[in-house]
Amino acid sequence: MAATGTANAGSASPSKHTFIVEHLDPELESWQLLEYRTIAAECVTSGSRFVLSGMSTSHADLPQVEQSPQHVEDFVKSAGVPHDRVCLLDPKGESDLSPADGDLFDIFVFGGILGDDPPRDRTAELRVKGFKGRRLGVEQLTTDTAARVTRIVVQDKVPLDQVPYVDRPNIEIAEGESVEMPFKYVKGRDGKPIMPEGMAALLASDADKGILDLL
Repeated sequence: MAATGTANAGSASPSKHTFIVEHLDPELESWQLLEYRTIAAECVTSGSRFVLSGMSTSHADLPQVEQSPQHVEDFVKSAGVPHDRVCLLDPKGESDLSPADGDLFDIFVFGGILGDDPPRDRTAELRVKGFKGRRLGVEQLTTDTAARVTRIVVQDKVPLDQVPYVDRPNIEIAEGESVEMPFKYVKGRDGKPIMPEGMAALLASDADKGILDLL
């Protein structure tokens, strides 16, 4: 269940894409810390850069994550990257993400929220920036899964419809007790869903809460 052993991670080319998560929530929750640490670790493995933008203060719990007070549009401008080389992963994007997009874009932007079930359209806050949009399918994904799928498609060149998933997995949090996650996750080489390390422990620590109350 840990994020290690990501499907196809070993074949990722050192393309030096930048993955930016615009943190859209006022607080930084425990589950977000786990997701952001996971994205950072997998970006290091793939030779990519991970930036957490829109951070009003730097969080000591994320020492391995590059944090920026700039919002994504200002970050892109200061980096000198042309607007048309930036891709927003957006459920309402103009087309599905494809392996060719790895050559078309230098930066991939994600909204750093997991959202509700059913989801709210929080990506609308980034859509107004005018970046080109690409879809990852019709279902909502966790932020780390969205980043993982994007990397598999644009760096490992796996077509989006060939990325393997485990849909709404049941995660054991205690003997004889499990919780169904309301999302789908990339299937690892061991056949299990790839989730942030420590997520099961976090779920178990708040077992009296519903999963959506926790997230």
